Amino acid sequence: MKANKLIITGRQLLFNAQRFYAGDNALDVEGIKRAREARPFMHSNLEITRVEPAKALPKPKPSDVLKFGQFFSDHMFEVDWNSQTGWGKPKICPIHDLSLHPGAKCLHYAIELFEGMKAYRGIDGKIRLFRPEQNMERMRRSAFRSALPDFSSLELLKCIKDLVALDKDWVPAKDASLYLRPTMIGTDKALGVGMAHKAKLFVVTGPVGAYFPGAVTLLADPDYVRAFEGGVGSYKMGCNYAPSIMVSTTAMSRGCHQVLWLYGKEEYITEVGTMNIMMYWKNEKGEEELVTPPIDNGLILPGVTRDSLIKLAKSWDEFLVSERYIGMKEIRRAVKEKRLYEMFGTGTACVVSPVGRIIYKNKALGDYEELSIPTEKHQPNVLKRLYKQIIDIQFGAAQKPGWTQVVC
Repeated sequence: MKANKLIITGRQLLFNAQRFYAGDNALDVEGIKRAREARPFMHSNLEITRVEPAKALPKPKPSDVLKFGQFFSDHMFEVDWNSQTGWGKPKICPIHDLSLHPGAKCLHYAIELFEGMKAYRGIDGKIRLFRPEQNMERMRRSAFRSALPDFSSLELLKCIKDLVALDKDWVPAKDASLYLRPTMIGTDKALGVGMAHKAKLFVVTGPVGAYFPGAVTLLADPDYVRAFEGGVGSYKMGCNYAPSIMVSTTAMSRGCHQVLWLYGKEEYITEVGTMNIMMYWKNEKGEEELVTPPIDNGLILPGVTRDSLIKLAKSWDEFLVSERYIGMKEIRRAVKEKRLYEMFGTGTACVVSPVGRIIYKNKALGDYEELSIPTEKHQPNVLKRLYKQIIDIQFGAAQKPGWTQVVC
């Protein structure tokens, strides 16, 4: 089946749909379109049920360490879909366990996707979302690639704002945030690989602190790849994360925090575990450069934080800002010649995370070698400057028109 272009209604997004398969038979893109464009859910129909005071969850104490993903707030958003009638009535209700049939497609074929975003309590006491429309559109792209139903970004965002406002007391103050996890899963009870005819979209939230509190060490092993061209590495699907867990465990056994994923014979760097990757260095032409791998080949998730930092750095107009492939040979030379000043991961969960070391499996040497990067010591520090600027915007200390939306 040749690539087909499909225009999604609502925000006039143009998707270039590549290959979809259901067993041995290609899925009908027009069938997906009809299913996706069935009756939408509307914020105006939102039904809200508040948690009973006696059943409210205990909030973390100020002295508690807000480990990522360990705390959940009182309420959740949910809405169901089926291919016959479209979306049902959206609801905000007390958080609860889901009831799924053992044959639900999401349990067998990974027909599911998710997003990650945050709500911030600003220095003025107002609660803000950071570029949430970017997350909504990325979620729609992931839904299309998963043959799951489309939805209105605007309507879902309105519902999410109501959810955050309802649980506003769960939004931490300074140096922390409320993490939001929109998720969609295929729920129909039918074995056999094929598109889901029932789905659930839900959002859970919870307070979080720093994802990686200090500089991280990365394992770079060319024997493992995270994604490949034509695959789904650029979409936020659970199937991208499950295969990485074993490799991450291997990395931790070697004293590393995460995996620096490499690709191809040139061993191009792509991502760092759950993060995009950036480097500040003097390139081989002698130019000061902030460089990150491109997102045009489907290997890399188009991160909202990544895009924001690129835009901020370009606005400074102080050094070259590039999106291009970087191989491990280049990185090794730069480290040896002391031209690699800073390397850091970027993402919603971590914002920015400095990289201090790479443990690289050098096949030519037949052994591992350690590459040290003076990210935290380098002056003037680009990472710290970028971090401060984006955090100031997120917490309302600085203004960037169109980048934040006030919830309450």
